[in-house]
Amino acid sequence: MSDSYDLVVIGAGSGGVRAARIAATYGAKVAIIEEYRVGGTCVIRGCVPKKLFVYASRYKDLFEIAPSFGWDVGTPSFDWATLVANKDKEIARLEAAYIAGLEKPGAEIIRDRATVTGPNTVKLQKSGRELTARTILIATGARPFIPDIPGKELGISSNEAFHLETLPHSILIEGGGFISVEFATIFSGLGVHTTIVYRGDRLLRGFDEDLRVGLEAGLVARGVKIIHQTNVLGLRRTGTDITVSFSDGVDAPFGAVMFATGRSPNTAGLGLEAAGVELAWDGAVVVDAYSRSSIASIYAVGDVTNRAQLTPVAIREGHAFADTVFGDKPTAVDHSLIGEAVFAEPEVGTVGLAEHDAATQGDIDVYVTRFRPMINTLSLKSDRMMMKLITRPDGGQVLGVHILGPGAAEIIQMAAIPLGMQATKADFDRAMAMHPTAAEELVTFKKPSYVYRNGQKQ
Repeated sequence: MSDSYDLVVIGAGSGGVRAARIAATYGAKVAIIEEYRVGGTCVIRGCVPKKLFVYASRYKDLFEIAPSFGWDVGTPSFDWATLVANKDKEIARLEAAYIAGLEKPGAEIIRDRATVTGPNTVKLQKSGRELTARTILIATGARPFIPDIPGKELGISSNEAFHLETLPHSILIEGGGFISVEFATIFSGLGVHTTIVYRGDRLLRGFDEDLRVGLEAGLVARGVKIIHQTNVLGLRRTGTDITVSFSDGVDAPFGAVMFATGRSPNTAGLGLEAAGVELAWDGAVVVDAYSRSSIASIYAVGDVTNRAQLTPVAIREGHAFADTVFGDKPTAVDHSLIGEAVFAEPEVGTVGLAEHDAATQGDIDVYVTRFRPMINTLSLKSDRMMMKLITRPDGGQVLGVHILGPGAAEIIQMAAIPLGMQATKADFDRAMAMHPTAAEELVTFKKPSYVYRNGQKQ
């Protein structure tokens, strides 16, 4: 077996797999190295199993409103082991599909850990083989950041949350981002007493304020306790529980503690600095618009670059890399308009500028509506959906769309298309409403709820 390749990819996650597959399709001799499982965080222990768990947690809401539609569901029961086993079957199926997608165009999968030993050389840690490559791609993703506090080994991250043998009776989740609120949704929906502790004053920092306020209200309504402006200082085992010491002087026991305190680029131990690759302060690989590092033969895509830690971004970057290097089609990924979905309950979908950002860029009109989703109108459930459109004045360009409630992510995916085309409010107005839908609200706004002129809200 030859140890010389056109491309060696380190990391078989979403970005690495796409890059390897497309490069192989272009005729390159490709090896992709993975020490764990093919598919990466998203497929194995990230967005895919996370959303399956979110689906499971939402049945609680459906059972609550079922009687209003005439259904008698009795006393529902939930079995965690069944969910985990079925999740594992689906993840195994997806991993097999990823492997087949690599093998069909001829990419070689190497199960090992790799270090970069030079601009064109990679060493395999288990076998001792040294591979040479015209181009090396770093696609090792990111790993959960665990605060360096006493007892940190007693906590779990999202990695372990997918493989718990049993559900805890209660859980504390530290953090205020995507992972925190999504797992709070999961655990609370499955009957676990759930608490979020966050050092800031409101969850989802950087998101539009109406989304942040609405999400917190929805979580609290579902029984999630939220503690703001507080840190975890330490953990200690007390019987079968874990006692948490908080920065406000309170100690409290929980069945489990989960750290959802961000993710760090996974570059430790890869030998990149020794090879001359420039790394940022957080360990991210510094790259140009074409994902090339400071070493001309070494590229990086996905979370390891910390440009935007989202699976579709990694996939787009991986494809663009292969087009650029092996397809003779130089392609730079546009990171300026990236939609985001938070699969919490209530669900969040957002694309474009938040109100606080848009207001700093000139005059804007803001359209906001809140209403009960139709599925709740026969019951006593009082949850409200929120939709917001931010535009330039007088029917001008749509700058941001923000949705809170059922189907928010599905709606925002389609809204991202006209925003990318620089559509105007007048363009939205020309679309015929589809009734009865929630999304029709986006094309039936008649006048702004309020405006900003010269930086002042009116």
